[in-house]
Amino acid sequence: MKAVRCIELGGPDKLRVEDIERPEPGVGEVRLKVAGCGVNFADSLIIQGKYQVRPDLPFTPGMEVAGKVTALGPNVDGLERGQLVVGMTGTGGFAEEVICPARDVMPCPEGLDPVIAAALPVAYGTAHLGLDRRARLRPGETLLVHGASGGVGLAAVEVGKRMGATVIATASSADKLEIAAEHGADHLINYTECAFKDRVRELTAGKGADVIFDPVGGDVFDESLRCIAWEGRLLVVGFASGRIPQAPANLTLVKNMAIMGVFWGAYRDKDPKVMTASFATLAQWLKEGALKPLVSRTYGLEDTGQAIADLMERRAKGKIVVTP
Repeated sequence: MKAVRCIELGGPDKLRVEDIERPEPGVGEVRLKVAGCGVNFADSLIIQGKYQVRPDLPFTPGMEVAGKVTALGPNVDGLERGQLVVGMTGTGGFAEEVICPARDVMPCPEGLDPVIAAALPVAYGTAHLGLDRRARLRPGETLLVHGASGGVGLAAVEVGKRMGATVIATASSADKLEIAAEHGADHLINYTECAFKDRVRELTAGKGADVIFDPVGGDVFDESLRCIAWEGRLLVVGFASGRIPQAPANLTLVKNMAIMGVFWGAYRDKDPKVMTASFATLAQWLKEGALKPLVSRTYGLEDTGQAIADLMERRAKGKIVVTP
């Protein structure tokens, strides 16, 4: 079968499509025929050796897939061959078939195109667990979402609206902000035109944002500290800007604020039941029509490197998916 291979650490231009042996599932595992694999910023980090997880070379990147079950290993219950599912693979997803632990496989939401389903787990899982479990976002609170047209940012806009928040979205251009508005954002800020902290204060009558969802880091994080409300919660989701920021401890004291990390993937090992329950909630919200995942573009397996490059250069809107 064909798979994208990372032979040496580096940029997406170093990825190659190769023929490798079709994998066989072991105890507690299933094999999936991949209909789509979501592209994530973490994929750009893992191929450079900069991610929290560092698999041995060579390896196939790709951490979330949707497709059909083609084989079951021993001691697998509740799944059957031919079933359409969503799986969290960690690595291996950019391939025609992939092995996935059965515990990390869930039925695809009814009626959902598997290519769209492949865009769900990481972005929507991060948004929901971050806003619900970590920040405890409450109805009526103000949520500030940075990078609001990207995969995880746009998911946070939709999840925040479903949870009853007033959502302020920031992005770098009018067309990106238009997408955020289409997905429920109440207020829009182009941070290339003004200091977003001033506009946030204006929109909240000086109070600031109760919860800030930040997948950008760098200067955006620094400025967020200046427009967070008393007892506000700042969610550290990622560092798309490239700079890992530092927070002055005195600011956390004077505002009684909390800075919280959101590493969605850790729940696979630390507390998988939390992840399963979160996905069930998201599936119900999809059924209600409250969530409308945007897949703006699909790429063939041979164009996986270009897909990751487009994400790194912030050319993508919503999610992009590789379809082997």
